[in-house]
Amino acid sequence: MRLYQLFITAFLFVTASVGFAADLPQQILINNVHVFDGINKKRLMNTNVLIEDNLIKQISTDPIAEGSAVVINGSGRTLMPGLIDMHWHSAYANISMQLGLTADLAYHTLIGAKGNTKTLLRGFTTVRDVGGNVFSLAKLTDSGVYDGPRIFPSGPAISQTSGHTDFRPSTAVPADSTMPLTYMERIGHVIVADGVPEVLKRTREALRMGATQIKINSGGGVSSSFDPLDVTQFTIEETRAAVDAAADWHTYVATHVFTDEATQRALEAGVMSIEHGHLLSEKTLKLIKKKGAFLSIQPILDDEDAIQFPEGSFSRQKYIEVTKGTDKVYRLAKKIGVKTVFGTDTLFDPALAEKQGKQLAKLGRWYTPVEVLRQATSTAGELLALSGPRNPYLQGPLGVIKEGAYADLILVNGNPLEDLNLVANPLENFDLIMKDGKVYKNQIQ
Repeated sequence: MRLYQLFITAFLFVTASVGFAADLPQQILINNVHVFDGINKKRLMNTNVLIEDNLIKQISTDPIAEGSAVVINGSGRTLMPGLIDMHWHSAYANISMQLGLTADLAYHTLIGAKGNTKTLLRGFTTVRDVGGNVFSLAKLTDSGVYDGPRIFPSGPAISQTSGHTDFRPSTAVPADSTMPLTYMERIGHVIVADGVPEVLKRTREALRMGATQIKINSGGGVSSSFDPLDVTQFTIEETRAAVDAAADWHTYVATHVFTDEATQRALEAGVMSIEHGHLLSEKTLKLIKKKGAFLSIQPILDDEDAIQFPEGSFSRQKYIEVTKGTDKVYRLAKKIGVKTVFGTDTLFDPALAEKQGKQLAKLGRWYTPVEVLRQATSTAGELLALSGPRNPYLQGPLGVIKEGAYADLILVNGNPLEDLNLVANPLENFDLIMKDGKVYKNQIQ
């Protein structure tokens, strides 16, 4: 009997010890690094950073006690925040156009999952997905089923009839309310809405699905078949309906737009994120700044990375017009001091998706390295925070290295504040990539 009691006591002691160990926070200590915090133009030299579970617990130039932490010697590398792509399409970036417009939702989701794993390994630990039903992918990524960046999903891009994401065929007119939705509408990638009641309904549906922000289309687009660039889409009343519905859920609206007239209307209605804007004038850029809104623009150029539209096609003509405005708008936005964030807007081009870092490095044509990196870290984090309680990640800030922030980190072999091209080749130059306190890549010996 006594032997049995000793066995039970020992078993309970071991079980309690294991349970206690399981309750202890997991710690990683990164020593001997120079920290770019996402904001300051000078690195904090010879620094040590302690991560506890998924947050940054301590940053110090003095030694930090190791305790039970896993220790990583940074050996003088640069520690910087994980990158943020503010105009990403998980469902469309890594798929051909033919498949993208004909495949079912499951195919889009699985291709998106595989593509987003590569996105994470390029150092992009967060993406704002501005068009497409990726709600399940976001949940599966957060739960650890798939490796990938954090996703801020907009859900269906909302368009008026004849707008940028009205993907119905040319024969689908005249339309009436009894006509069935297209497959892309039924699966939640896009939706058409006309009039204030429909815009309210579709916006509220997107929020019900889990949108962290709303995406609408206020003007013509490059890849769309029926809308010239110069057209203005959604009346101011329709736009305000989307803004008001989003505000009721304590979040904001982002809009696809290129021109002055359409952008000014969107800003007056309360839109906070101007997507693209390559044809804007100084007057409109000043209005963006006055309203406290953000410019989410992409370094689209007619260069070796140009989107391949058939020569002479409607989309090719529009693409050339847009790229001619890129240089001017970046220069004006910098001069005026518009809050600007980085995004790629890669569509139907897996090869171009692989060049995410190269696209970021192209901003060096107009900005200093620290200005470029802020666009993909701290300034992007500011815009993400406008999602308020719709933000799925409320434990700490994103895009910065500070105590209490999420442990989304990159160890760079070199100093990107001096050599921005380091971010163009993450395979060679990013030695460690961490998201949410978990290491996804570690080449440090």
